[in-house]
Amino acid sequence: MSDAATTAPERAKKPGFVYWLGRFVLTPLARGYYRPTVTGRKNVPKTGRVIFASNHLSFIDSIAIPVCAPRPVQFLAKSSYFTGSGPKGWLERTFFRSIGAVGVDRGAGHAAQAALDKGRGVLESESAFAIYPEGTRSRDGRLYKGRTGVAWLALATGAIVVPVGLKGTDAMMPVGSTIPKRSKVTVAFGEPIDVRKYGAATSGRARRQATDEIMAAIHELSGQELAGTYNESPPATPAEKIRQAVLRPERL
Repeated sequence: MSDAATTAPERAKKPGFVYWLGRFVLTPLARGYYRPTVTGRKNVPKTGRVIFASNHLSFIDSIAIPVCAPRPVQFLAKSSYFTGSGPKGWLERTFFRSIGAVGVDRGAGHAAQAALDKGRGVLESESAFAIYPEGTRSRDGRLYKGRTGVAWLALATGAIVVPVGLKGTDAMMPVGSTIPKRSKVTVAFGEPIDVRKYGAATSGRARRQATDEIMAAIHELSGQELAGTYNESPPATPAEKIRQAVLRPERL
């Protein structure tokens, strides 16, 4: 993480009408139909800067957390969900805005830092932000090593981290499926973690130690087998293969 990353980003706009409509309409319907088991809601601070740091098993995770959280929460989604045209594009934009998504380009290097800056902007508007420290979905159900972007966000903004353990979302919506099935799902919110004791956001050691504590809390909640390595998506092009070999894998 470079020192340049400490430049303060523009604060994110608060969610608008579509988000609040979705929260008061979609959330009760989803809870009533899918009936997730939710524990630890009392652990979530009602106000202020909060990072929900969760394991990642399925696309549906980004809906399960906002639906089950006791306060509004925003998260990152591919920018393409907000730029489509026609009826499908409108439907995607409306849906993702209704669940608190923030559009961002995905990738390494500058794109990864831009994603972190978007998250920082959300937190500095005194809101809650959800992030997956593993970086991408676990394809084999194991819990992978956390990337230090989550710690940088917490240390740079003073946000409290609430670990989240998800169970069963991969069965509800496996990779490749388009409609979630009724399945047993558990969303567990752990005790808040204040990582400021580890030092400054510019310290690599502080970021690593904070991330390891966060991942240990997620592991306790999820009960997953530990992979002991980073979760890397297979490179689609030679250029991506080079980036994975050269760039540090702990960005986001």
